[in-house]
Amino acid sequence: MKKTIATLLICAAFGSAHAAAPKADIVRHKIPNSDFPIALAVSIPPTATIHFISGQVPAVVNKDAPADSLEAFGDTKAQSESVLKKIKEILQGMKLEMSDVVKMQVFLVGDPAKGGKADTKGFMEAYTQYFGGAQPNLPARAVVQVAGLSNPGWLVEIEVVAAKK
Repeated sequence: MKKTIATLLICAAFGSAHAAAPKADIVRHKIPNSDFPIALAVSIPPTATIHFISGQVPAVVNKDAPADSLEAFGDTKAQSESVLKKIKEILQGMKLEMSDVVKMQVFLVGDPAKGGKADTKGFMEAYTQYFGGAQPNLPARAVVQVAGLSNPGWLVEIEVVAAKK
């Protein structure tokens, strides 16, 4: 009985202290001495809700091209724009915005037109339409070149994590 009462008192004390604690903000840590449009790290308080958005792939831009061809989906820039637009729409459907993205994982396939190298420049041209500049909430991000995605016409897949208090 004494143990139960002690446990209840501890829980009550913790609960009231926890309720009185101020709500912390999501903190985006800048890369020192850099204007590169990603965060070095992002700290998310326990009061935030975290949303994991599955990897998104590009939409078809040329319906007349074979469904497994680059011609059907476009180059890296076009595919990145398509994927980021799709992510924005998914977030909006969840009452979130691109500024709520805290982590981004980007998979780029080497572009045959670039000698098999990932077209990071094309990706960045699309990325900076959404991050950096007017929208200062930068995500932590990784960009990796992969051997391939499940459709040979895809050069880009992006997954994100969003958080909101």
